[in-house]
Order: sequence, then structure tokens, then C-alpha cells
Amino acid sequence: METQYPLSGITVIDLSHIYAGPYATFLMAMAGATVIKVEPLEGENLRSRGDMGGADLPFAMLNSNKQPVTLNLKSEKGLALFREMVARADILVENFAPGVTDRLGIGAADLHKINPRLIYGSSTGYGKSGPYRDYPAMDLVMQAMCGIMDSTGFADQPPVKSGAAMCDFSAGIHLYAAVITALYERERTGKGRVVEISMQDANYAALASNLGMLHARGAAAPARTGNRHAGLGIAPYNAYKTQDGYVVLNAPADHHFRAILDVMGRPELKTDARFVTRATRVANMAAVDELIESWTKTLTKNDIAQRMLKAAVPCAAVRTLAEVMHDENMHARGSLQWIDHPQMGRVVLPHSPLVFEGAPRKPLEPSLPLGASNDAVYGQWLGHSAEELAACKSEGVI
Repeated sequence: METQYPLSGITVIDLSHIYAGPYATFLMAMAGATVIKVEPLEGENLRSRGDMGGADLPFAMLNSNKQPVTLNLKSEKGLALFREMVARADILVENFAPGVTDRLGIGAADLHKINPRLIYGSSTGYGKSGPYRDYPAMDLVMQAMCGIMDSTGFADQPPVKSGAAMCDFSAGIHLYAAVITALYERERTGKGRVVEISMQDANYAALASNLGMLHARGAAAPARTGNRHAGLGIAPYNAYKTQDGYVVLNAPADHHFRAILDVMGRPELKTDARFVTRATRVANMAAVDELIESWTKTLTKNDIAQRMLKAAVPCAAVRTLAEVMHDENMHARGSLQWIDHPQMGRVVLPHSPLVFEGAPRKPLEPSLPLGASNDAVYGQWLGHSAEELAACKSEGVI
């Protein structure tokens, strides 16, 4: 019997581009949905970044297990083909600027006339309402607007963006959650729904520690705390120099710090008034950091991590991206997998973080070239003849 995944039998029309929307639909594909990626004739924006180097892999990471088709939505024939797909679909996902789909005639109101059961998922920078509605938004801009940059870096240095595309992927995760929540509702009511995610909304809660400090201290709250706890409420909590890099240590409870002292060979400091409780350690944060780093500098990062983890202390070596790409735990779990990609050769790709017990991880299928599924979708699924598709191609519809 064919393995049944949670979204088996669900068809998704994916109009999204770059990171947020494609990540949401990638999660749907790996949960068993059939995802049809609809791109303009020149391809979505992330494909076009490949000619500058470095974008081929991100595209492959977010578009495994999807069926890519090309479609000119500004042509009447293109709109007709699109509406045929919508009539048979369960979910549509888009992350255009507000108003774009309405101008094209494919907004939620138009599509619900065709298919009242459709779940219409939309992701924008600032939302479809409010004074910022029409502001352009990309991850860097959103990190600045959301307070992420102001809270990242060191107090005596300029604000720094997160190295990861935090806002894009947080929006994608929330978009997935909203769509699947609406899909659950449809099972009970039979009706579709429009769901909307704002990148700005999706990132506020991640600043909980920083906001807690602001609430407690007001204007006296430090904006940036480097690698220390954002609320300056835990010590040790920092990145410490080692012989070959850095290691992070965190002692959320007093017994963690006592275990650190045992590993360091300094059990006599357990009764030092500066270090007895979390409150006293926070009051003597500089002394705590100096004590620990004087020891970590004598060892390698992996040696320290192994010793601390053996003592059940939250600790990790600060690893390079190359080290993370080869992580033995993620490869053992299938979270990362080596595959032979037809365009890029042997590469590491991520699987979905969502694990469904009782069903093996869905095999990763490499992202496909632009328009590779035109015949399968428009011909086999919608039933158009080879002659009709040839005419569409010659007319610039596909």
C-alpha cells in the first residue's frame, strides 16, 4: 500500500517566490501535498539570482517535490488555464505585494467564486491593512523594522542584521500554520477561508527577552547585549574563546553552574558569594565570564563541549556552516540528505522539520527546471491536448 501522509490528496497552487511562501509550500509538499509551482515565463525571482552565484542551492532547498509550470497570467489564455487549476485545487499560496492579485483578476474574492472551498494563503511584509500596507518589504528591511537589528550586536557597536533570513522564514512557518488551520476548519464547515500573514507580525514574539528587559528597565534597558542573554538575567550565558574558535555556555539553574565548576576543576568556588545563585552571578557577570574564559582558552571547542555535555550542561561549539552541513545527528535522522541533483550534482538538502510518526520521511525529489511539469499539469491533469499546449507555447502563454 502507498504510504499515506497527512496532506495526501491535497493540491496546492504555489504562486509564491523567494523564501517565505516557497518554504511554506515546501513543508506542504513534504507532508504529502501535490504542489504545483506556477512561475512567470522567465521564472521566479530566486531562479534569476543563480547567475550571480550562490542562489542555485537555496532554490533547490525550497523547491524539492514540487511540479513547476510556467504561465503568463497577463494573457487571457493564461488566466483561463489558471482558473482551471484553481477549480480543482485545495490551497493557493501567494506572497505578492497587496493588491497585485486583485489587479490580475486572481484575488481571493475572484477565486472563491470559482472554488468556494479554496484556502487562500497570503504573506506580505506589513499586512493587507494598516498605514504600512504598501511599503516594500524584504528580510533586511523587516529585520530593521521589527527590532531584530537593534537588538543584535554589541552595545558599543552599530546594529547588526541576523546572518539568517529570520523574517522570511518565520513568516513562512506562520503561513504554513495558518493555511493548515484553515484546512482543518474546512473539514468541519466545507468552506474555504482567506488567511494572511504579515512578516512584521510574525517576528515580534521572538523578541520576548528583549521586550521583558525594556518593560523592567525602560530607557535604561540595553538595546544590544552581544552574546549575553537578551534580558541579562542569566550568567554564564555567552560565547567564550577556545584554542580553535568559540564555545557557548548557558547555566539557567544553579546546579548547572555547580556542574560547570566541577568540569573546570574548581569545586571550591561553589561557596564563593559571587557565584552561589543566579542573582549573584548576574551581579558579577564580568567575573563569571573572566573565570570561564580563562579555562576555555586552554582547550578546543569540541573538547569543552563534550566535557560539559557529559555533565548535562547546555553547551555547544560554535560551528562553521560547513560543519553544520555535515552534522551527524541531522543526517542520521534524515533531516539533512545527500542527493544527486540534475543541475548541481551531489548536494546536501534539508527535509521538512515536521516528522510524522508511522510514515517514513517522504523521499526528496530534486527541484526541477523551469516549466518541467507543463505537460504533466496542463496535459495529463487538466486534459489539454498536445496541439493545444503547442499553441499556448507559441502564443507566449506557457
